[in-house]
Amino acid sequence: MAARRITLGIDLGTTSVKAALLGAAPDDPSGFEVLASCARAARAEAAAESVVAEPQGREQDVSRILQALNECLAALPRQLLRRVVGIGVSGQMHGVVFWKTGQGCEWTEGGISPVLVPRAVSRLVTWQDGRCSSEFLASLPQPKSHLSVATGFGCATIFWLLKNCPEFLKPYDAAGTIHDYVVAMLCGLPRPLMSDQNAASWGYFNTQSQSWNVEILRSSGFPVHLLPDIAEPGSVAGRTSHVWFEIPKGTQVGVALGDLQASVYSCMTLGTDAVLNISTSVQLAASMPSGFQPAETPDPAAPVAYFPYFDGTYLGVAASLNGGNVLAMFVHMLVQWTADLGLEVEESMVYSRIIQAAVQQTDTHLTITPTVLGERHLPDQLASVTRISPDLSLGHVARALCRGIVQNLLSMLPVRQLQEWGVQRVVGSGSALSRNEVLKQEVQRAFPLPVSFGHDVDAAVGAALVMLRRNLSQKES
Repeated sequence: MAARRITLGIDLGTTSVKAALLGAAPDDPSGFEVLASCARAARAEAAAESVVAEPQGREQDVSRILQALNECLAALPRQLLRRVVGIGVSGQMHGVVFWKTGQGCEWTEGGISPVLVPRAVSRLVTWQDGRCSSEFLASLPQPKSHLSVATGFGCATIFWLLKNCPEFLKPYDAAGTIHDYVVAMLCGLPRPLMSDQNAASWGYFNTQSQSWNVEILRSSGFPVHLLPDIAEPGSVAGRTSHVWFEIPKGTQVGVALGDLQASVYSCMTLGTDAVLNISTSVQLAASMPSGFQPAETPDPAAPVAYFPYFDGTYLGVAASLNGGNVLAMFVHMLVQWTADLGLEVEESMVYSRIIQAAVQQTDTHLTITPTVLGERHLPDQLASVTRISPDLSLGHVARALCRGIVQNLLSMLPVRQLQEWGVQRVVGSGSALSRNEVLKQEVQRAFPLPVSFGHDVDAAVGAALVMLRRNLSQKES
């Protein structure tokens, strides 16, 4: 037991921060065990720093995200943290945060050990940001990439800031996703590093040449000095510059991964698996065969995109903007309606009650298309409710909403397409799915394939597993 290598995985999600400690399985060199895990709500939503971005802006306070991260680490067993030999980090893709090199954070005494506190850093503009209208996106240069650019993508956000409030960018000389920022701060990197997984999620990145569209961007006045350097996913970004919650100084830290890829990595045990992740948003992903290369030009109307995975391979992904966030909107709406009637009720109680009602209502004729946020390939689409009958109840609505979330995803990536790709099993993961029995039932109802379910901390586990396998391969060599 004393010789077991332990790695820490961190996932910086939209609504929560998760951490997991992994160790190699003692009886299976290729297996692993989750030794401990923790999750904390981020509660990081904040008003947009630029008034011009309201009401479509969606931003988060970096200090609250790091506070949730510190709380997660503090809750893990200290005797295991002392033995950590590698740290893997994943997080919400597409978003962008800016900081000043050398001043992005400071290490302050937090009791047990120093903790990270943000300093010269902006708010995180998240993937949910809607400030880039269809008209604005149409005015941007065509990328030399197989992936389209959408609102909430890092490069689109930077273009918007450049046009609407260029003074905002002046104090900063570095940018990345929130997980790129954390890796840079842990290691004291002079320049941020970004995996192709996250670079592709920003837009204007060519996955085949592994390079940014620098000339296209520069010719449009884009501040190309903000683009991070590219590193291979699974490689080491650097080493921790301080002792951190008993984790030794000098511990290897991996280049930050996309949360989608990390979730898939932890769940996909066979190449014939598809991974369905339902958290704040929803993704359905399957691995493409070795040697697959996507089309050279983007198709903005295509509901399936191809994202980099590991070792030059790709995932075919249907990524819906409407997932657990739609359920949260429904709960908030019910709470607000109740308040309008002069009554008060807790959101947590409402959530549990609507799930109970839907469990008892095993079927419904009610149909809900839950696309209140539109979709990247249909940005102007709204939600709808049809087939309303006289026996409408809360159970009918909750059941139909959960069914609609699953069916909307399958309208983007039908089961037939999965089967043509050779998929034989679906593995479910994500926080919204793990705590919602009705969503699980609707997933099982929708797929004529075997379905299994993972855990709430799958992305953190995947990030840790990448580092664990790297360390074990180093040990063998």
